[in-house]
Amino acid sequence: MTDPIIIDMGIVALTGALATIGGAAEDLESDVGSQSNPNSQVQLAAQMDFPHRIFNKAISGEPPAYGLWCASSAVVASVMLAKGMSVLFALAVGSLVGAILLGMFAVTAHMGRTASQSRFKQPLYMDMVVGHVPAIIAHGYIAVFCIVSFSYIMNAIMGHPFPLPLLALFWGVTAGAIGSSTGDVHYGAEREFQNQPFGCGLNASYSGNIVRKGEAGLRNGMDNVWACAKFGGPVTGLALGLTVFLDNWRSTIFTGANAEWFAIIAGLIIVVILILLNRYVEVDGRNAYGPYKEEEEGGAPA
Repeated sequence: MTDPIIIDMGIVALTGALATIGGAAEDLESDVGSQSNPNSQVQLAAQMDFPHRIFNKAISGEPPAYGLWCASSAVVASVMLAKGMSVLFALAVGSLVGAILLGMFAVTAHMGRTASQSRFKQPLYMDMVVGHVPAIIAHGYIAVFCIVSFSYIMNAIMGHPFPLPLLALFWGVTAGAIGSSTGDVHYGAEREFQNQPFGCGLNASYSGNIVRKGEAGLRNGMDNVWACAKFGGPVTGLALGLTVFLDNWRSTIFTGANAEWFAIIAGLIIVVILILLNRYVEVDGRNAYGPYKEEEEGGAPA
């Protein structure tokens, strides 16, 4: 007979795998539609006399947006499950509803913003709308399905006390926050401002002066997601996957009477280790690629 702890750890590994795939898809979806931290520069470009062909659907940030998509999908899935539908069918249909909402949001947000910028001579390219929205919906569907799925596993199998829609809301906000921080380091610093020295920061006089030429023709959201799929997306998926896996790991390993304190202590130890590793990577990067600009000019040392 299989040891129950092995089965439990397999379930934990499954949640981590789903979170990894969902996190990567979430970041890449936001890169197609430019709903990320750097989106303010895309919004500002037309006003600074830099018309462009980059899709931009940012009205809210990624965290509240993905909280909405995932919670809406989870509500539909919960209703279908209550009616006796199969789990896979309910999760798939619920995620489809969330992805369709995302697509509607993308169209209205992009077209509304572009129309409001007509005074700045920013055209509305209908071929961009037709070309980008399917990619946004496809990436969004994968992200929402994975997030709602591991939320369901936590609720139905791991015995989490929160209902499925609330869990999906929390993890959707978490996925959006990680994608809006971890993944956007690559997208913002290396993709939109390749004409600026890396690590120098953005001078106010360069605001809106985004790189508008792609590898072939004018740059668009497809070019951005192509670049981010090599680093920004996978790193975002890894960050979300580790968050879900390590959190469920400590609560799965330390079970039983008075074991909750060991789970809390294990969580604190994991956080400290991650902080130390982050510091080590930053210092090693500075030493390998040279000091920052202000340090060369006599600023604060590392």
